[in-house]
Amino acid sequence: MTTPTTEPASVAVLSGGISLEREVSLRSGGRVTDALGDRGHHVTRIDVDANLVRNLEQGGFDVAFLALHGSAGEDGTVQSLLELIGLPYTGPDVLASSLAWNKPIAQGLYARAGLHVPERVTLSQQAFREMGASAAVARIASALGTPLVVKPATGGSSLGLSIIDDASGLPQAIIGAFSYADVVLIERFVTGTEVAVTVLDGVALPPVEIQPKEGAYDFAARYTAGATEFHAPARLDEDVRLACQTAATTAYEAIGARHLSRADLIVDVHGIPWLLELDTCPGMTGTSLVPLAAAAADLDFGTLCERLVSLALRDAAAEASA
Repeated sequence: MTTPTTEPASVAVLSGGISLEREVSLRSGGRVTDALGDRGHHVTRIDVDANLVRNLEQGGFDVAFLALHGSAGEDGTVQSLLELIGLPYTGPDVLASSLAWNKPIAQGLYARAGLHVPERVTLSQQAFREMGASAAVARIASALGTPLVVKPATGGSSLGLSIIDDASGLPQAIIGAFSYADVVLIERFVTGTEVAVTVLDGVALPPVEIQPKEGAYDFAARYTAGATEFHAPARLDEDVRLACQTAATTAYEAIGARHLSRADLIVDVHGIPWLLELDTCPGMTGTSLVPLAAAAADLDFGTLCERLVSLALRDAAAEASA
């Protein structure tokens, strides 16, 4: 891992925006701003809006810290814009971000890299209408069995996600997911322990075990204090822990990520980690998983944020000298 920068930097913390995850992003951005400010950096918090380019070009910033969640911050759009104006930024680049954002494509890459991913079907709104709801339900339920997980093919924070135990609930779950994206991903439900593994500059941090007090680890369970119990490090046997960390770093490499990612996995009864997805701009709130993983690695939140700034500046310097 890289030694954090010791020189104060002028940092633009990008958060907010207009995505469905705006409020969570604002919380992440506020926490990052405070942490970097406490470390002596010159920090400006910018709510992403129509004035973004002007604010960045006129701000004299050294680096942008991305605390954006949802499409604008995770699908490669903002990353592409930052590259156009020549401002270094934290997190994976345009290509890696766009690959991870599209879950069906990303899962194909993870499977090609030898990782366990759930059996799945991708269904667009057009195909759903043309096949007819009953025909789609029958074919999908027959192919995958139940229970099933239905979620938007793009997006985060478990928005639009449903777990159904019976095929009769599939049409409603699909329609609900279409409210968030034009394509849905329907997966065979994997039973087991939910685990998240953060990868920082190519090195896996201790896994975090997720135990919702009620139901699934949905949006409310993620961002409501006290709704979920976390164990960091996760209560896993050593060989299973290593398997989870290997899966996370393999996925990180499969999409060509850099700086930071968080892999969401399910460990089944046989100790096999199943990769669900990779988050390239994970949350930094008080209930987020990345800060918990960092703390388990004896890395306080301020040091984590400063290290990400250092990594962005390191890569920009390397590109400039190439």
